[in-house]
Amino acid sequence: MTTTVRASQEADITAITAIYAHHVLHGTGTFEIDPPGSADMAMRRADVLGKGLPYLVAEQAGQVVGFAYCNWFKPRPAYRFSAEDSIYVADSARGQGVGRQLLHALACQAEAAGVRKLLAVIGDSANAGSIGLHRALGFTEVGVMRSVGWKHGAWRDIVLMEKPLGAGDSTAPE
Repeated sequence: MTTTVRASQEADITAITAIYAHHVLHGTGTFEIDPPGSADMAMRRADVLGKGLPYLVAEQAGQVVGFAYCNWFKPRPAYRFSAEDSIYVADSARGQGVGRQLLHALACQAEAAGVRKLLAVIGDSANAGSIGLHRALGFTEVGVMRSVGWKHGAWRDIVLMEKPLGAGDSTAPE
């Protein structure tokens, strides 16, 4: 099936909210416990876009089957060239390369927005899909924070990965 990655639109919020809710309720890739509603997801999207950062969706046959965005890693000005990615794929579209397409497009658009380092803060060290996806697209693991989240009755780790974009840290930013 053909997948198209494009900029998200306000009309995508219902699908984005449903995809994320599934991950909140059934997965460990996010440490949120209660799924946010559409209004909250719309505010989060507006925040990302308001910072000039990308917020993308993947579409198959006119249906949104995934979304990805990046946001500043930390709010302090010194971090303004480092962004954390977030990628979520509908359960029905897993294993079809949707995450790979989203992450590739996100990295390209983040670089165009001036991001020099893209970071992945992956919930659960057992999240082989996300870790493998990031590794396949050039991210390297920089550490594991053990037992920092409690979800679904167990302690969960966070895997930290990074990928330089463009000139990375080889030159000063403009």
